[in-house]
Amino acid sequence: MNILPFDDRDGLIWLNGEYTPWRDAKTHTLTHGLHYGSCVFEGERAYRGKIFESARHTERLFNSARLLDMKMPYSFEAIEVAKQDLLDKQGLQNAYIRAFAWRGSEMMAISAQHNKIHVAIAAWEWPSYFSPEIRRKGIALDISRWRRPPPESAPFAAKAAGLYMICTLAKHEAENKGFNDALMPDYRGFISEATGANVFFIKDGALHTPLPDCFLNGITRQTVIRLAKEKNIPVIERHIHFDELKTFSECFLTGSAAEVTPVSRIGEQEFTPGDLTLSLASLYDAAVNSG
Repeated sequence: MNILPFDDRDGLIWLNGEYTPWRDAKTHTLTHGLHYGSCVFEGERAYRGKIFESARHTERLFNSARLLDMKMPYSFEAIEVAKQDLLDKQGLQNAYIRAFAWRGSEMMAISAQHNKIHVAIAAWEWPSYFSPEIRRKGIALDISRWRRPPPESAPFAAKAAGLYMICTLAKHEAENKGFNDALMPDYRGFISEATGANVFFIKDGALHTPLPDCFLNGITRQTVIRLAKEKNIPVIERHIHFDELKTFSECFLTGSAAEVTPVSRIGEQEFTPGDLTLSLASLYDAAVNSG
């Protein structure tokens, strides 16, 4: 696979208030964010040059920083303007936007109360997380051995870099077995989410989705729930056991990167992407392109 490395690209990155040439946007190897995971981020998509739910993503970035005891050095309005300006300067229409903040290098220990908080925004062309062919057939999910931690052990409402290490491990294991992604249990053994996307199931014309009480309540998840309710499709948020998989007829993932992606298999359980999944994917596509 020929993928352009992310440290060697043309373009600009907004770094601490300055538009910096992409290859020059660097931080020191002894940064706290690298060694202790004190970094928060957002993954956003732009369609036709406009960022979908931009304000909600920026709001979540600030909330994530607050949960990690990080004071953002820029205002909400400044981040909003910088994201859109960066897209415009690079002439990007359908793109992925990564806004993130991290602790710097002033202190290298567990305590880092006096470290500078750095903020950056990058944007690049990225049509789809999964290829169109994979999305048409539906993706295959492994059932991970890694679990989402209990809420009292991690700030699960923060989109924090450190919380994704188990996701990387789960996804690597799944890919090594021939799956596209992994479905993760929560700390109690209920279904939680995939490694970077929320999950929905369909049964008798209703959506069933895990209650987000120990993992991120995704913005795309919330959007799909709103779209479903507007069409009078019942939505049931609850704890879901793995042994219920055989009772569902359809399954799909949601996320800013994944958008609405059908699932064809979880472990040995097969699903057929049907009319309701495809209808919700179409509704979501219309919503993100409405601006």
